[in-house]
Order: sequence, then C-alpha cells, then structure tokens
Amino acid sequence: MGYKGPISQRQRRFGEELQRLRLAAGLSASEAGALVGMKGPAVSHTEAGRISLNAERLEIWLDAYGCVDVPYRVALAEMGRSTGKGWWTAFEGQVPALALDLAEVEERSVRLDSYDTLYVPGALQLPAYTEAIYEDAYRDGKWDVSASVRFRMERQRTLADGKRRQFRFVIHEAALRMRFAGDTVMRAQLLHLLEMAELPNVAIQVLPFNAPKHGPLSASFLFCDPGCTDLSTIVLAGPKRAEHLGDPADIAAYRQKFTQLSDIALPAIDTSKSLRELPSRDSWGLIQHLLYLLQT
Repeated sequence: MGYKGPISQRQRRFGEELQRLRLAAGLSASEAGALVGMKGPAVSHTEAGRISLNAERLEIWLDAYGCVDVPYRVALAEMGRSTGKGWWTAFEGQVPALALDLAEVEERSVRLDSYDTLYVPGALQLPAYTEAIYEDAYRDGKWDVSASVRFRMERQRTLADGKRRQFRFVIHEAALRMRFAGDTVMRAQLLHLLEMAELPNVAIQVLPFNAPKHGPLSASFLFCDPGCTDLSTIVLAGPKRAEHLGDPADIAAYRQKFTQLSDIALPAIDTSKSLRELPSRDSWGLIQHLLYLLQT
C-alpha cells in the first residue's frame, strides 16, 4: 500500500537498501517484481519509499538477493514494518521534518557518536542555550522557538531512558568558548557537561585548539548505530537542513573519522577520579579553565 503524507528518512533508507541489494544481485526492477507478483514501476516506488512492503515479500527478495546476514535481515525487517510513530509524533507541524527524522534515527540507535565544532551537542544542551540558538535560526518566524526547545529537551530522554544506549561526544574547544548565549548561560552549560559526564553511558571529550596532527574538520556529524553496522546512519545537520548518509563507504569513512578524532582529543571527563589521579591534560581540566575565564 502507498504511504500517506511526506516520506520519512526511515522509509527512504529502507527503499535505498532494497535497491542496493537488488542491483548487487544483478536483477532488474521487473525481474525482482516478478518474484513477488509486482510490476516494475511498483518495485521502483517501493525502493523510493513511497510504497510499503510486507514481511513475506521482503523475505523472498532477501533470499533472491543472496542476503545471508541474519542480524542485517532482522534489522531491515524491523525498519520496514515500523510505523514511524513515537514521542516526536506530537510535534508534527511544530518543528521541521528534519528534526522528526533525527529523533526517529536516534530512537532506533544503540550507540551514538557525536562530533561538534561550534555548538554543544543537542543531547547535552540546557534550555536557555538551545533557545539562544533557535532565536537566531528562526528569525523568519516560520517555526515556533518554544516548541523547538521543548522538542530538543524531549530528545534528551535517550540519554537515560533505560535502553542502555552508549553516547560518545567529541566537542571542539571552539564550541565551548562561544558566548552567544551570554556568560551566565555558558557557565551553566559547562557545569551541565560535567554533570552529564557522570552518567555511566556517556563519554565526553574535548578536542583542543592545539591538538597534534589535526587538520581542520569544520563539519559536525552524528554517527547513529542501530546495532547493525550496515544500517548505520551519519547525520550532517544544521538548523535548517540535514543530510543522512547510509552508503557503506560513507559509514566506514565516518566511523574512521570519529575514531581518529577521539584518539587525538583530550581524555574523557572522569569525575570519579581525584585531582592527583587525573592526567596532566584532560577534558575536565580544560572545562574547569574555561569556567574560570567566565568569572573574569
């Protein structure tokens, strides 16, 4: 049956995976359709995310495409049968569609790796900090700032919702020195980072200006792993646009990028250690230094 309304990122990704598998198997849309009683155009619509696919037809196609990766098959089937409904559904029409897509991707993930250059990651933002961002981004009045702030705060439920998601954040020092929200808000935001680092599933590292062997990497990204690496999604997002990457080459490249960034960043914040146990240079120490500067 056809989908009503806009096609979500999940629906597009499901269709893209089907197309990638079909092409790798060397089958035309008409040949694939004949296997399940569909015409070629219907197959194309399915691969574009415009038509849903029942579990029986999916299994026939996966067998015909030679897909034997059981975890991948299970994850893909779950993606295909998802209704796309969740807490974010209540915000439809109040926030951009790209925000809804991001919330759904995060909800499906078991591990999220975030690299941020100019802003504190959304999952770690305080309301006042988020409000300062959206007041600038939504000056045209198309979207309601208060609804967007509430939405971002709701997104943060993934940090401690009992699903044991693992979060790793690498934040460039530049983001922690920005004062667009005001010194009082920024100080509270830095203190909040130290508090969030105490969560057992959260690791926060700072990439300092003087990081060795580090060429400029201006683009922030979020690597979302649903527990099946091949179905991971890289989100390149801004206030008004977002790009979701799922090509195997992109997945491998961004996984490697995050590992490299984590390796050269300062050691993660560890509030369980005494000052004597901490390394001479670590993320906790740099944030403490920035807090000191905000007092002057």
